[in-house]
Formats: sequence, C-alpha cells, structure tokens
Amino acid sequence: MSDTFDLRSLLADWPYDPDNDARVVRAEDGREILQVRTPLGVEQLEMEGRPDGERPYDMESALDYQLHRLEQARAAGREAEFELDAEACAELFGEGTLYYFRYLRLFQLKRWAATVRDTARNLRVFDLVHQYAAREEDQNHLEKWRPYILRMNACAEALMTLDRGAHDRALEILQAAIRRVEELEELDDETFKFEQARSLQALRELAEQIQQTRPISSVERLERQLRRAIERQEFERAAELRDRLKELRSRQPAP
Repeated sequence: MSDTFDLRSLLADWPYDPDNDARVVRAEDGREILQVRTPLGVEQLEMEGRPDGERPYDMESALDYQLHRLEQARAAGREAEFELDAEACAELFGEGTLYYFRYLRLFQLKRWAATVRDTARNLRVFDLVHQYAAREEDQNHLEKWRPYILRMNACAEALMTLDRGAHDRALEILQAAIRRVEELEELDDETFKFEQARSLQALRELAEQIQQTRPISSVERLERQLRRAIERQEFERAAELRDRLKELRSRQPAP
C-alpha cells in the first residue's frame, strides 16, 4: 500500500523502558495527549474525554448516554422500568477498561487530579451497573474490583492534597477510604478478598508514611517535651512546660 510506512525510526527515538514508558506530550493543536511505549509500538490516549477519542451516541461516553437515559426515565416517573441489558453492560465494561488503562498511567505520572477524575468516573459505572443491570451476573461483575478502585481514588486524592501541604486532610481522606473498604459487603470471591486485603494494606502504609512526615505543631512539640520531662522526673521543667502549653492553648481558636 502506498500510504504505509516503517515505524522503526519513530520507535528508535523513544526506546522501550518498562520503568519509563509513559509521557504526556502536546499535539499539533495544543492539546495534551498521553503516550505509552510498549515493547512493539506506541499507544496514544486522549487526556480529556473518552481515552480513544470516540463519542458514542454523540456524547462523551456510553456512561453519559446511560446516565442521560436514567435522568429521562426519572423525569417521566419511570425509573422502576429503567435497566441495562447485557449489551449495554458489555459496552460499559469495555469502555471502563479504557479509562482504567489511562488512570494507571496518570497515577504513574503523578497526575493526581486526572487520576481522581477517572477513578471517580469508573466508580459511577460500578454503581450504575450494580443497581440497574438486568442480569445478576452483570450486577456483580465489577464488584470484586471495588476495593482496588476505591484505593486508587483515595491515594490519588490524598497525594494531591499532600502536595498542597495539607497533611491532616490527606490523612482524613485515607482514613475514610479505609473505613469504606472495610465496610464493603463481603463477597465469596477470591479476587475480592485479595483486593480488599491488598487495598487496606496500601492505604494504611500510605497513611503511616504521611503521619511520619507530617510537621508537628507547637502544641504537639511541647506535649512531647512534657512527656519526656515527666519520664525523666524533671518536675521543675515539666511544670514550666505545662504553663507554656496552657498559655499556647489559650491563644488557639476554639475548634
């Protein structure tokens, strides 16, 4: 064919490296695009909208189309009749996989806000299918991976928050996610059990790392000094530290 060309020169400019196989570049029109180097080629994903750039049903995604259908049903008072047949569920599952591939790379590139966006979007797919799928097998198809996607969403949001220096808020996000994963309805499924255990471990480890690096306040510093003084029976210093703590606390605004 006259319009074919050899990709080897293109690939030679970006040798495959499994530790550095994703990048965000600017297209000719100025938009950002995500490129992934594979052993045999390059994949390209859009940074906004559906990763493959398609617009099913003239909407951003099949999820948007189904959510639009749901809103129409609600407006007509016919939500009880709304359901997702096997074909609609399969379409949503396939589309969700595209977003999964993208948010994996976005997390790798520390694009926290975009990772939060895509994981939250896929969680909406989980919720929609679980509630409205016509077949029970489709209702439960995604649930085994819910612990994992909750973890990815919370870790990205916590790390984004940490970048702003809000250590306490980042810890709150992780602690809330730990509770959500712990409270998930138990499934008799090995994948679910594995993902739940692995996600709880990862969330707790990240929370511990943030806790260890969190700057301590003046009150916390004095409290530590007071505990050491008491342990060493340095009672005169302990009394001085108590007075300083009392004065410092009196100047702090009430919670």
